[in-house]
Amino acid sequence: MNIDAKLISAAEELFDRQGFNATGMDRLAQAAGMSSRTLYKHAGSKNELIAAVLMTRGQRFLQRLELDSVEALFDALACWMSEEGARGCLFLRAQGEIGSAVPEVTDALTAYKARLSETVRRILVRQLGADPDEELIEQVVILLEGATAAASYRGLAAVATAGRAATLLVERARA
Repeated sequence: MNIDAKLISAAEELFDRQGFNATGMDRLAQAAGMSSRTLYKHAGSKNELIAAVLMTRGQRFLQRLELDSVEALFDALACWMSEEGARGCLFLRAQGEIGSAVPEVTDALTAYKARLSETVRRILVRQLGADPDEELIEQVVILLEGATAAASYRGLAAVATAGRAATLLVERARA
């Protein structure tokens, strides 16, 4: 694993488990097994590191979503949460802790959410055999995001419930 990948991996784990504000650069350097000087050389600022972590995590999640149905989408979300934990959306947690005044975080959040919506669109096109209307895409995205948040306190059953609701919406769109 190269230095950048090692740093991003260590930072993702700390940010995810301890939060963004509570995780200092010295702690990040220690977790990554490097000096503070090396950390800053590779990460730049803490905000740049947060953006890199978010983009890496977003790519890793979206790679799992080349699927053919909303049922498979919610199954993939449940599988992700089983492996990674159900602590809510790391992007929204970053914005909640840091605020929208940090452009690196806001840009990472905006780009990821646009890619997520486009991914849902592609899934619906494959499932329906036609381009879905924007309302259906938005409904499935909101169910997905709501399930992500609700699973943090209700458990993975929230993902299954949201998945059933999304399936009903798709069935209605077919009719």
